[in-house]
Amino acid sequence: MPAADNAQMLRGMFTDAAATSRPEMAGTVRSAVEMIVSRWWNGSARVRELYACLGWVEMADALWGEDRDRPRLEMPRATGGRRLAWADLPTEVVVGVERLLGATVIAAAGQSGGFSEGLAARVRLADGRGAFVKAAQSARAPAAAGFHRREAAISERLPEQAPVPRLLGTYDDGDWVALAFEEIAGHLPAQPWRGEELQRVLETVGELVALLTPSPIDRGILAQPRLGGWQALTPRRERDALAAVAPWAVNHLDDLVAVEAAAESPFAGDTLLHGDLYPFNILVNSDRVVVVDWPHAWVGAPYCDVVTLLSSARLSGVDPQPLADAHPLTRHLAPAQIDDLLVLQAGFLFKTAVMAGRMADRYLLDMMVALARASLRWLHERW
Repeated sequence: MPAADNAQMLRGMFTDAAATSRPEMAGTVRSAVEMIVSRWWNGSARVRELYACLGWVEMADALWGEDRDRPRLEMPRATGGRRLAWADLPTEVVVGVERLLGATVIAAAGQSGGFSEGLAARVRLADGRGAFVKAAQSARAPAAAGFHRREAAISERLPEQAPVPRLLGTYDDGDWVALAFEEIAGHLPAQPWRGEELQRVLETVGELVALLTPSPIDRGILAQPRLGGWQALTPRRERDALAAVAPWAVNHLDDLVAVEAAAESPFAGDTLLHGDLYPFNILVNSDRVVVVDWPHAWVGAPYCDVVTLLSSARLSGVDPQPLADAHPLTRHLAPAQIDDLLVLQAGFLFKTAVMAGRMADRYLLDMMVALARASLRWLHERW
């Protein structure tokens, strides 16, 4: 249906709502616009065209509160709030790490990026070498310690030529677990994204897919994909909590649950995927891109990591659709293949954030909500 026809149908409704300032009329207008957008329009450019034809852009914002349903997207702090310093480690853990590295640690500096509770530090050794060490205590942070143990099993099996840090050794006394990796000279990608860095990262994802298909790691070692969760958000308490951070999701919860339920065996494939490919798990320098932190790896369709990365680019104001249309791993996909992944990705993030206890790391929850909103924003523009 042409935009002009849509505009003609709605103009009278807008005029009446504006003249009477009736909230229930504003709701009717909003429902009508959403129906038209979802049925006949695909992409934000066409939605803007519809609003332009209406000639009521400012009034539309006033009537249904675009800022409330489409909150501003931005990248929050990308480091968890529960990090330890090298000096916090017990003596026996320090000795164990030094033994596996073959030298005494003479300096250590905490590193930004990522949300695992515990130590994340670059260390300088007495013989001049450097390394990156992460550590967690099972008694205090069982989830983080479990992630470290799984990451060790994955890292030691990754191909030598893959753009990932080499695992130098593991210390595990049953309570404390520490992983030592080669030191990577690099930094987190700039946020907002710089176009050249983003293109380099996307190219690296393609290289990883070529190297990791078929998966070199047995599925029994890997985690389940971190996808889905909308059904858990349907009870009243969880729905109300979701409404506070994602009104659009609540208004479309039945649709999101239906998409999730229909995806019985989603994203089948034999590619080893990172499973958490966001900017805080990437290091870049002038020569290379390195993908770090692999505890959430799983086996599936080769395009999944690309969609995950592109969805987060929304937090930098980057439109992911042109990049998806151009990338060799996503440009051939049917619309539903991307839509379904965005739905399940956002479902997991919102479920985890909404149902987290009071003791959860607020910086992690902020990031989860932001990433989920970014996925839904792209989905909203595609539906």
